[in-house]
Amino acid sequence: MQQLSFLQLINDTNLTQPYLEDTLKAQDSSYLEELENIMSDKNGFTQNSDLYASDIFRLQKIIKINKRARNKYPVIRDEIQLKIYRVLRNQNEMIRNILLALNNSNIDQFNSELNQYVVQNQIDNQKLLEIDYHYILDAKEKSPIFQKLKENTREFYAVIDINADVINYLYKFEKRMYRLNKYSKYHLIGPVLTINDMEFVKEINPILELYGLNVVKLAIILALIVFIYFVRKVLYVALSSYLINVKSLKTYTKDILQSIRVWLEITIILININMIIYVYYDFISIEDVAKTFNIIYSILVTIMFYKVLNVVASIKIHEIDPQNKKVKNEIINVSIKIINFIIMIVGLLIVLHFAGANLTAVLSGLGIGGFAVALAAKDSLANFFGTLSILMSDVFSQGDWIVIDGNEGVVVEIGLRVTTLRTFDNALVAIPNAILANQDVKNWNKRELGRRIKMDLGIKYDSKSEDIKNAVNEIREMLDKHPKIATENTKYQYSAIKAAKLVSQDDSHGVKKLLLVYLDAFSDSSINILVYCFTKSTDWDEWLATKEDVMHKIMAIFEKNSLEFAFPSMSIYNEK
Repeated sequence: MQQLSFLQLINDTNLTQPYLEDTLKAQDSSYLEELENIMSDKNGFTQNSDLYASDIFRLQKIIKINKRARNKYPVIRDEIQLKIYRVLRNQNEMIRNILLALNNSNIDQFNSELNQYVVQNQIDNQKLLEIDYHYILDAKEKSPIFQKLKENTREFYAVIDINADVINYLYKFEKRMYRLNKYSKYHLIGPVLTINDMEFVKEINPILELYGLNVVKLAIILALIVFIYFVRKVLYVALSSYLINVKSLKTYTKDILQSIRVWLEITIILININMIIYVYYDFISIEDVAKTFNIIYSILVTIMFYKVLNVVASIKIHEIDPQNKKVKNEIINVSIKIINFIIMIVGLLIVLHFAGANLTAVLSGLGIGGFAVALAAKDSLANFFGTLSILMSDVFSQGDWIVIDGNEGVVVEIGLRVTTLRTFDNALVAIPNAILANQDVKNWNKRELGRRIKMDLGIKYDSKSEDIKNAVNEIREMLDKHPKIATENTKYQYSAIKAAKLVSQDDSHGVKKLLLVYLDAFSDSSINILVYCFTKSTDWDEWLATKEDVMHKIMAIFEKNSLEFAFPSMSIYNEK
């Protein structure tokens, strides 16, 4: 009835321009107020689907009676009144369906359904307009029945106009309806409408709406910022408590939290920004924005998973006993790299999924393009299989002293593509594993007992035979009794289980106990004694210390037996 009054005022040709503008503003406020009332009791409105059913049924019976009595004007009067009810019922059904469509979270889908229900309403009302009743308004008859007929006719066309206005306002308030529906869903519709009814809010909102904001939006955004700030703190404490209570992760809690703390805070800040954008755009999820944030979240989760895995692996590696030969560091390192590679691939696939890529097509394309990729990456594949060959052959391990193709040094790491070697002059050499797997490798660390000492001791030719014999025997005896020289009597417990193959166990494990001291050669300027033995330790420092001690003892033996070391010399004789 209120809208009928506004319509009559607007159609009044005697209205002044200022009064007309005030009337239009009041009409806008009236429609907005009605929308808010409907949204505050949306469930009650949508459940009332039989509006005017009893009135329509009653009028249909009266029309039948008047038709039988051949009462022309009462029939037309009641038919027009019936159409008024049907217009109102169509309008109510349209609004009801639109309210139900609001439950869809996608604004585009809601917009599509809004158009669909508006079109259906127009089709239904167009059928009611097939008969033109304007001739009644122009008629001069003044009987009470005809006057009522005129009144119904005016009301019918007014209701049609109001229905058109309702449609216009539905489109005008489309986003507002969507927003109010979200407030209703989150049980905030009451407080929101109360805030919007405040006088100072009514004054501020028009200014804020120029920037796409209002007081309620600002309040929600500020509440989200404060809420997320405290959630961040609580979440960190809760995560810490959870990790401590998980036995398998208890040892790593501090390191895990330290490694992901920054990334976790970045993720929470981005969630906050995402929610603020969501509120700013009237709780409408914008596809491009959602896609961008989902991609960023995928990257951050992948990074955090990568960090956690590597922290746990790092701690596990440092817990491993370096003397434990059952666990090969290079296998652990390569395994971690392979797992990291898998994590990156899975993370990339998730990112592609959120970016809108067809993963089925991508994965099937990998099979089709696999041959081309294999050709393009043949060197990388050769290096990878070289890595597997090195790991399975057990020719050398990380930390071993090796010589290969003129390069000598300690193996730093056996990677997926190259093996790095630290030379003794402190240079780093990277050798592709494909080459390394096909080269001759000398491994000085593949020995468990015995590092060789070999000397050629030159004594002067004027030395007595008996003194030389005594010195050789004493050197042999000294070495046999030396606590750090390996002999046949040295007992050694093999660390590994015997292999089921016909090979020398001593040679397989690198065990040498040979001890030789003999008069060896008459050279140009000296008589040479060969000393050939092995220290018990293979460590270079201990080997040098043992070798030095042996040399001092040999010098003492030579002094005791009046022997002197020879040096290159030449004697010239004058035959005359």
